[in-house]
Amino acid sequence: MKRKSGKYRRIIFGFVMAMCCLITFWAAGSRAAAKERNEKENSTNIKLYARSAVLMDADSGRVLFGKNENDVMPMASTTKIMTCIIALENGNPEDIVTVSANAACQPKVHLGMRAEQRFKLKDLLYSLMLESHNDSAVAIAEHVGGSTEGFAALMNRKAKDIGCYDTYFITPNGLDAVSTNKDGDVKVHSTTARDLARIMKYCIGESEMREEFLQITRARSYSFSDAEGKRSYSCSNHNAFLTMMDGALSGKTGFTNNAGYCYVGALKKDGKTFIVSLLACGWPNNRSYKWSDTKTLMTYGLENYEYRNVYQPVELNSLYVERGVPENNKPYGKAYAKIAMEDETAKELNLLLKDDEKVDIKLKIPEKLDAPVEKGSTVGSIKYYLEDELIKEYLIVTESDVSSMNFAWMLQYVWTLYAI
Repeated sequence: MKRKSGKYRRIIFGFVMAMCCLITFWAAGSRAAAKERNEKENSTNIKLYARSAVLMDADSGRVLFGKNENDVMPMASTTKIMTCIIALENGNPEDIVTVSANAACQPKVHLGMRAEQRFKLKDLLYSLMLESHNDSAVAIAEHVGGSTEGFAALMNRKAKDIGCYDTYFITPNGLDAVSTNKDGDVKVHSTTARDLARIMKYCIGESEMREEFLQITRARSYSFSDAEGKRSYSCSNHNAFLTMMDGALSGKTGFTNNAGYCYVGALKKDGKTFIVSLLACGWPNNRSYKWSDTKTLMTYGLENYEYRNVYQPVELNSLYVERGVPENNKPYGKAYAKIAMEDETAKELNLLLKDDEKVDIKLKIPEKLDAPVEKGSTVGSIKYYLEDELIKEYLIVTESDVSSMNFAWMLQYVWTLYAI
């Protein structure tokens, strides 16, 4: 019996030792990963409160600084920048919106609208963006999309169209939400700091309604009445960043208990346009953290990045065309096709870069072509890379046709000689 108990003790001891080793290795790996993240963050001397953050060049869409930028997280009322742009693109500002009971019962912050009240869509957009009213968001969504579900489908389609593949919208106001899609997958109302910045880039620079979006989001205040003129309302812009830095363009705050404080904003100064997005940037009583982080990142961008023309002309020689008809139209000699950049007017490629950043250029051209060759055919490319990220691609095309020296052509050539 003693031998058995001693055997069991050895087994248990061995198991405990193995578990200790595993825990030690796991802890070491975690420390190494944390150290790597800290070194990456500290290499820019940027320390942020936000758990996830992005500084983006609004012209190119390049992420200049990222902290957990691909982590999927709830985004609260920053959602409303997408709500606003979708409503502008799909609705008429002069439309009359009739408030539903569903819209009227939305939680604070709300306008305090009543079921069956009517408003101009334009007025509700100011209510949405300046005061972040949740009831206005639902009234807008139901009017433009037919329902909140229909409007969310428009939001998700737009997100995919502009390359935001880690974003999923359920509500138009950003309240925390979970749903199950038609495939049975559980989806959470969420985005990433990278995607949120990308959505703002679309709103201020790419959408056909960008000027209307900026006009709404930059307004300091706005007053309006319901359609019947029975009740009056006044809104003040709660985006304090608009007065914090010269060149502030637009922005939207957000908060829920789950998301914490969030923010996305844009600034244009000295010919440079930056976007900052912050997720989980503190909880009460830390509402000022988002302003501190935003100013930190915007200042970093302004002080460290300048535009440089990185375009380099490339000499392109004609390509040999195998089995091609030579220029003299005779069956001896070699055939060549002239090539050129598709965009022959390209003389500049201005990129926002730090002093130590270098662009790599990769030229891809085949050694030869096979006949026949059609004028305007793409045969290669010139690609500009920054840290292995493709920044710009110029296509190389043929400038002339080259026929194939096939049997039919040879017969035609012999016939021409005979006829002479």
